Amino acid sequence: MSELLKVEGLSVTFGGLKALNDVYIDLHKNEVLGLIGPNGAGKTTLFNAISGLVPPSSGKFSLDGKNSDWPKTHQLAKLGIARTLQGVGLFSGLTALENVMVGAEAHASNGFFADLFGTSGKSEAKLKARAHKALAWAGATAFAEKLPSQLTYPDSKRVALARALVLEPKILLLDEPAAGLGHDEIEKLANLISQLKEFYSIIVVEHNVEFVNKISDRVYVLNFGEVIASGPFEKVRQDPAVLAAYLGTSIAADAKLGTGN
Repeated sequence: MSELLKVEGLSVTFGGLKALNDVYIDLHKNEVLGLIGPNGAGKTTLFNAISGLVPPSSGKFSLDGKNSDWPKTHQLAKLGIARTLQGVGLFSGLTALENVMVGAEAHASNGFFADLFGTSGKSEAKLKARAHKALAWAGATAFAEKLPSQLTYPDSKRVALARALVLEPKILLLDEPAAGLGHDEIEKLANLISQLKEFYSIIVVEHNVEFVNKISDRVYVLNFGEVIASGPFEKVRQDPAVLAAYLGTSIAADAKLGTGN
């Protein structure tokens, strides 16, 4: 399987404290990769490094087998990377459709706000078509003309996902997509991600390990800023280091992560 994204030897330091130490991951095409670990393990910091929000102290980054500089935030769309945030982050004064059109701005030569106020009719039509398509993918077509204040939290998360999909990226970074969702919504999200996998490569940071089990081809487990295990979920959840990280003991021989036992 070809590697679409590869991170090697990534370290991130904040004021002398190492948030990440020699972290490595690789993402294959049309794969869902799960990142799990206890609170403070470094999962979001890893996302932030890939997204250009924090500068790495060291490490290598490659896309499509080619070494690259670490991305800056304004370069993500052109590199084919889109990210959702832990919070929904929608603009309160814009409709769901307009919020998704903001996400499509990277594809527009005139910029979203020029299109929104009618200075470029052709570009506006293209943006709307792209945004409607993304809303449909996310199961949010019915909310197109609603303001964020009129949406439930699960529906807002669908719109936020559509805003990432509208970029038509190669790589989707989903930061805690199941957080705050009920059982039925989580099931719907798992089904949606399995469909999106046909077109995108996806990395998911998530605390809900059962959800990660359902959607992921492989997982990486982080603890105290280091990768402590990687591989298929069924294998990783029985790793003694993983059990110790989650349970606080290294002698839980009969414990099974994510089994409900």
